[in-house]
Amino acid sequence: MHRRWFEIVKIRFCEHNKGKGKTFRRLTEEFPDASIKIKDCIKQCSTCREMPVATVDKKKLAAKDSEELYSRLRALVMKEKGNNYE
Repeated sequence: MHRRWFEIVKIRFCEHNKGKGKTFRRLTEEFPDASIKIKDCIKQCSTCREMPVATVDKKKLAAKDSEELYSRLRALVMKEKGNNYE
């Protein structure tokens, strides 16, 4: 049984991170079926206080600003979407 690409990648943002809003909105608009959520905490507190951050399948992904974070997350989603999933 094949899994759909949006069942593979799980992106999570921390409610308290300053860089989450615009990045979250852009990703959810572009990929409405993807598993993208804002959680109370993603347990990346030291990074979360300093810069935009998200977790992708429980691995930290940080960037210097929200635009860079969006670009990096989008590239990951596009890569998964391009793999051999239905």
